[in-house]
Amino acid sequence: MLYAGDDWGPKDITSEISGYEASKKLSLAIGSHLYQGKGTGIEILDVQGLTLLADYFVIATGMNQRHVRALADMLVRDLQKPIHVEGYEAAKWILLDYGDVIVHVFREAERAFYGLERLWGDAPRLEPEQPAHPK
Repeated sequence: MLYAGDDWGPKDITSEISGYEASKKLSLAIGSHLYQGKGTGIEILDVQGLTLLADYFVIATGMNQRHVRALADMLVRDLQKPIHVEGYEAAKWILLDYGDVIVHVFREAERAFYGLERLWGDAPRLEPEQPAHPK
């Protein structure tokens, strides 16, 4: 089950800013967290102007269903609670809807099948920050 949060739970990292900049900051934070959780193939697509659905899509792959679910749980626990979640029980493709940012966490087979990167091929990409590894 997704973590519900409390006093020490999810933080609203966009409360200081609004609009497109808030969406960008959230999408970059999500990308960084997915790297920390060992998600692979992380891509941030800037879809503003291409669709009314969102400003950004964040796409990542988990190794298996347990890892896909853990990545989704981590985002909810560490960042903020999404507006809506789809696919959590099956954990083959979990969609987390943050309004202007939509996160897609796939298993490898589902990601290859649906090919969101190909579908949104015209979208500019952002580079998520990768956490520094201790020496």
